[in-house]
Amino acid sequence: MVDVSEGIVIFSSDFCPFCIRAKSLLSAKSVEYTEVRVDGQPQVRAEMAEMAGKTSVPQIWIHGKHVGGCDDLMLLERLGTLDEMLAAQ
Repeated sequence: MVDVSEGIVIFSSDFCPFCIRAKSLLSAKSVEYTEVRVDGQPQVRAEMAEMAGKTSVPQIWIHGKHVGGCDDLMLLERLGTLDEMLAAQ
């Protein structure tokens, strides 16, 4: 099982435009994150779905808190709360 309790973890797929957008935002903020690819790995996708309650990618955790997908991450950015979440330990 993937440990999502620390750091930033993003479950993604290689060709998902929402995954690319979410990773681009995190990279633009010079944030290190762990990427877990679900392509061709039904067991990993099932594990993600069990933890997130959703099967779509990306699914993102920040310091153990599930924030959701790309739209949720972008909303945190627009609200001005993403940087604070990323900095918290």
